[in-house]
Amino acid sequence: MAAVDGAYDCVAKTPMGDQNGVLTVISSGDSFHGTFAGMMGSLDVADGKVDGNKLVWKMNMTIPMPMTLECEAEVSGDSITGTMQLGAFGAAGFSGTRRA
Repeated sequence: MAAVDGAYDCVAKTPMGDQNGVLTVISSGDSFHGTFAGMMGSLDVADGKVDGNKLVWKMNMTIPMPMTLECEAEVSGDSITGTMQLGAFGAAGFSGTRRA
């Protein structure tokens, strides 16, 4: 299992308030797939890239409106911190902890 793999309990600080979700990371070499499951349903990771302990990916949201979220994060031990670009709504920071 790679250092970045796992399920992370995350909180994103968005303009619509705090959004709780679970980010699942399943890496394969320099790419990864997974999901972000939260209050808005489950979003699939697209174009997931792994560079050491850094992750970059996109998610295509349809609810409450169609939008592509551009995300980046860094894993340190069992913690993850990152940013989601929310189109016209700006950026939302998020952080989380890997489940044991």
